[in-house]
Amino acid sequence: MPTAPVAVFDGHNDVLLRLYNEGGESGIQAFLAGTEAGHIDLPRARAGGFAGGMFAIFPPSPMSAAFMDAMLGDGYDLPLPDPLTLAEGQASTLAMAAILFRLEQASAGALAVCRSVADIRAAMRRGAIAAVMHIEGAEAIGADLDMLDVLYAAGLRSIGPVWSRHNRFGHGVPMRFPSSPDTGPGLTDAGRALVRACNRLGMVIDLSHITEQGFWDVAELSDAPLVATHSNVHRLCPVSRNLTDRQLDAIAERRGVVGLNFATAFLRPDGKMLATPALDIVMRHLDALIEKLGEGGVAIGSDYDGAVVPSELHDAAHLPALIEKMRASGYGEALIARIARENWLDLLERTWKR
Repeated sequence: MPTAPVAVFDGHNDVLLRLYNEGGESGIQAFLAGTEAGHIDLPRARAGGFAGGMFAIFPPSPMSAAFMDAMLGDGYDLPLPDPLTLAEGQASTLAMAAILFRLEQASAGALAVCRSVADIRAAMRRGAIAAVMHIEGAEAIGADLDMLDVLYAAGLRSIGPVWSRHNRFGHGVPMRFPSSPDTGPGLTDAGRALVRACNRLGMVIDLSHITEQGFWDVAELSDAPLVATHSNVHRLCPVSRNLTDRQLDAIAERRGVVGLNFATAFLRPDGKMLATPALDIVMRHLDALIEKLGEGGVAIGSDYDGAVVPSELHDAAHLPALIEKMRASGYGEALIARIARENWLDLLERTWKR
């Protein structure tokens, strides 16, 4: 009898954006029944051990195919998308939050929105996908922060103040290769107020898309562990989105966590977003993260449904390929379990207050 796949709790996916773009209700039904679209649906999650994760709400910017095509070149410097209005940010954010709750209702217990680590572990024990609401780009929140409290009450437990565009809270890094993450200013006064409010609520503050200055602004102001839900090692892939050794040292000092990003543009030394075989490159980043952060500071942040990923990991059903690669590289079962899920759950236990 085949053994069950190792359970994986993933730090970042964009399946809600995919369902939003697919029209909501039709996308929900396809997710539950199975589809060839994207990277995650219920059957593929069960096949690959995808047991839950941070389900990102990303207020999208209008972008042409040329945006992604540019990341196939020998170097690129993509212009930052225009800022969104508050109304634009709220419309898409609330629509994706509604999709998450409708997905929970339609799943008949196969997916649960979780607001505590106890909720996550209970969902995983009964075989349900444990979904944590996360925001990637806080354009839905006004400077008065009223919407933050509303979203928290609804289930929001993790937030990236900015995506790779500027907003009222701070500055995002452009998609640029080669480039340092030090690409401009950091938090605004409103962003500092947002960080203090997140600390009050006990929320994860995701530093994946913020400028290096913004990273240091959060590090100085926040009392929570430093977290990048889906980023890799800059010295192995010098793209603006990756973390320098100095940033990784700061995350380690604060007992934070970095989720290994499967996006090939943030893995490959040439920064190209190509769906090529890349498990050996994945392991180089994983080894480097463990070297800097220790065995308790590294997890998975796939970026499924938001990026081009290695061909061996082309959807959630193929997560066991990474587990087997870890075993072949000499990782023991205890370390594999930490990377697959326990480091995220430990981080959430130490960050969430309710």
